[in-house]
Amino acid sequence: MRVLVAEDERDLAALVATGLRRAGFAVDTVHSGDAALDHLDLHPYDVLVLDRDLPRVHGDEVARRLVAGGSPTRILMLTAATATEDRVTGLDLGADDYLGKPFEFPELVSRVRALRRRSARAPLPPLLERYGLRVDTVRRTAGRDGRDLDLSPKEFSVLQILLEADGAVVSAEELLDRAWDAHADPFTGAVRVCMSKLRAKVGEPALIRTVQGVGYQL
Repeated sequence: MRVLVAEDERDLAALVATGLRRAGFAVDTVHSGDAALDHLDLHPYDVLVLDRDLPRVHGDEVARRLVAGGSPTRILMLTAATATEDRVTGLDLGADDYLGKPFEFPELVSRVRALRRRSARAPLPPLLERYGLRVDTVRRTAGRDGRDLDLSPKEFSVLQILLEADGAVVSAEELLDRAWDAHADPFTGAVRVCMSKLRAKVGEPALIRTVQGVGYQL
């Protein structure tokens, strides 16, 4: 859902971030190990796409600190070092997955999605269903009573979070943390606008309830 890309090759970082955003993720990018650690301290990321050869703080050290701190963030090492011993070393450092450069982008997206499911507090089924809503988190499709909802990536993410909450109230702050990147302004009303559009697409009878002063509930 929310991904940090730590890659010192700026063009590659921008390419990876753009592709992941198109796949429905909220993505931030950094270009050094110390910046990665700073972002990880500030924001709750589901997955870290980590280049191993980062400047200032090496990618290996970023992985060590993340694991030592008990972070739930999953680590996908993305590196040009593809020899077996390099993969073994990366996994031994605590990485959850390892992908060599060059790579096929659909495989990267698939691996990030798989790691995101593993980062959840409890195993998440690929199909989420409630009140006639049916969300396929793998194919990124959503429908209600057999009708395609044609959601934007952001609307899909918000609906998925509400379904995963299983009836619990989700605050606007949590939605902003999990579905938007670090550049989102919390005072713009982005969550409220997205929720209004999502409600219109979900249709009647209304399923998403506003709990005044608390958040949203499905």
